[in-house]
Amino acid sequence: MKPEIHPEYREVVFQDTSSDLRFLTRSTIATSETTEWEDGNTYPLAKVEISSQSHPFYTGKQILVDSGGRVERFRRRYAKTGAAAAQPAAAAAPDAATPEQEETAADAEA
Repeated sequence: MKPEIHPEYREVVFQDTSSDLRFLTRSTIATSETTEWEDGNTYPLAKVEISSQSHPFYTGKQILVDSGGRVERFRRRYAKTGAAAAQPAAAAAPDAATPEQEETAADAEA
């Protein structure tokens, strides 16, 4: 291996924020927090939102995890897009007759 081109591979504690499961493993993840492990040593701490303890596939329970307001951001974006798409269609031809109206008017004249 070439020196100084690989990230540091070290022991890291991962903590599931939804179930408080903690496990020690090796990783190259960059973290700014540290925690004391059961053996008395201090290790870098990486927080995760979903692990095998809280994932619906492993637990058999369906839970909604809204990480960072993603659902709300989607709803706001969709509402803006839906409203914007409806306005130009209505504003494009407010006085123009639809094909059905023209057909009805032609039948009435005949």
